[in-house]
Amino acid sequence: GELATALRKGPYQVSCLLGGYDASSNKGSLYWMDAYAALSEVNYGAQGYSSNFCLSIMDKDWTEGLSQDEAIKIVDKCIKELKTRFLLSQPNFIFKVVDKDGVRTIKFGADPADT
Repeated sequence: GELATALRKGPYQVSCLLGGYDASSNKGSLYWMDAYAALSEVNYGAQGYSSNFCLSIMDKDWTEGLSQDEAIKIVDKCIKELKTRFLLSQPNFIFKVVDKDGVRTIKFGADPADT
């Protein structure tokens, strides 16, 4: 298909994290797809250059049955690490939750609309 043709003619990379909630099993899921369309179910994820810093924090701090507040603390650690070690200054972040109640945005840090 299109991805195979694009990889041969002028490669571009697209990776994505796809999350959702299955009401029939009462379970959330997160999937990571790489540039070659390999799909894996994961417990946590990060993409791009930030993954070099964030995945190690997630490896260390993630546990099964994590509460939303505990997950936010992990994301906060990742953001602090990025502010300390990352090349670019990214002052604003948006944090979204996907669960049985749907998708909602949690305001995290400064309002991204401010800049």
